[in-house]
Amino acid sequence: MLVKKTVCFLLTVVIFVAFFTACSDDAGDNDKETADVSGKWTGSIDVPGQSLDIIVQFQKKEEWAGTISIPVQGISDYPFSSVTVNGQDVSFFMEVQGQQLAFDGKWSDGTIKGDFSQSGQSFPFQLTKGDLVQEGDGNFLSVKTNEGSLYGELETPEGDGPFPVMLIIPGSGPTDRNGNSGGIQGKNNSLKMLAEDLAKSGIASLRYDKRGVGKNLEAAIPEKELRFDQFVDDAAAWTELLSEDDSFSKVGIIGHSQGSLVGMLAAQNGNADAFISLAGAGRSIDNVLYEQLKAQLSDDSLKNAKDILEKLKQGEKVQQINKELQGLFRPSVQAFMASWMDYDPRKEIAELDIPVLLVGGGRDLQVPVSEAELLQESRPNAEMLILEKMNHVLKEAPEDEQGNRETYGNPELPLADGLMEGIMAFLTENDF
Repeated sequence: MLVKKTVCFLLTVVIFVAFFTACSDDAGDNDKETADVSGKWTGSIDVPGQSLDIIVQFQKKEEWAGTISIPVQGISDYPFSSVTVNGQDVSFFMEVQGQQLAFDGKWSDGTIKGDFSQSGQSFPFQLTKGDLVQEGDGNFLSVKTNEGSLYGELETPEGDGPFPVMLIIPGSGPTDRNGNSGGIQGKNNSLKMLAEDLAKSGIASLRYDKRGVGKNLEAAIPEKELRFDQFVDDAAAWTELLSEDDSFSKVGIIGHSQGSLVGMLAAQNGNADAFISLAGAGRSIDNVLYEQLKAQLSDDSLKNAKDILEKLKQGEKVQQINKELQGLFRPSVQAFMASWMDYDPRKEIAELDIPVLLVGGGRDLQVPVSEAELLQESRPNAEMLILEKMNHVLKEAPEDEQGNRETYGNPELPLADGLMEGIMAFLTENDF
């Protein structure tokens, strides 16, 4: 997802840097069952505006010891300075540049929950024993890439195949296969609903967590090394896998938000029979970001943002960054943003020689309908579906901004009326 009201929601491409540990302020209940914490734990710490995924390993020889990994930051097996297990209370600490970081947690039924403390600030964390398991775990396929294996959830219709299959590509930031982002409180489950509705209509789908999220937590690429082409390579690997599988008759791509550009680039590799853009931008990301920032920033910050975007577009690194823009343009993410700016969606969609459907929402706060119209200018024979009440997470939203945003964390809301009907009409017309 491209933007919210604050700058850090404008671009949640990667997770902010944080370190942590666990210990409990409650000393009671130590007469209960002693915590069994040995082995691998996965979970997250809820730093402001983000959910930072982590992997923790505990082992006991004479004393407890352990390590922590933060895949998205390239941190692997960083040792704890101490680990204490006292009844159901679990504490672990680490030292980073002279600072002691602490987790205060309590073990119960295979989870450790508590607070992470750093520099006088405290944030909640949670760990679950074993690999990260998310709601909706089901039938998974895997694909090998140069940066490790990825896993995707397959949703299939009832009955015997082969079935047509759609690859569903999520938007920007730490977004999971269901369409939920760690930077947004609550879940909308929009992509999960999309997959389930496709299955009811006889269409299979494959959707996947982005690197550093969910099933693909350990496949994260550190943000300083991340480039936009790596997202494209991931999607292309999935389309190749699906096209070689006799279980599927045809392969299509559905890209949401940032995933629209990823999808149209992956489709150019020749393994896709149709392409659907959901809330995809029609301009390069530097132009989209500048328009979004105009409504958010002071004049000085906006001028600084414009200068930064121009320099990144030219391949230059930027050192002088306004405090208000540090999160958005921090040095470690600049190379990724520059690589994203290299692509103009209007030029890329013109390269496709397969059926195209462009979908936009009249109440999309991030990507207005005008962006879909720009794409159609470059691809005049593309079909257009505009749903006036649909917002960026594919739900019907009220006209007021606050009410619109509240839908982002409401999994009870169905997909917008007319969305599935429009998608299925397009696929049927094109022999899916």
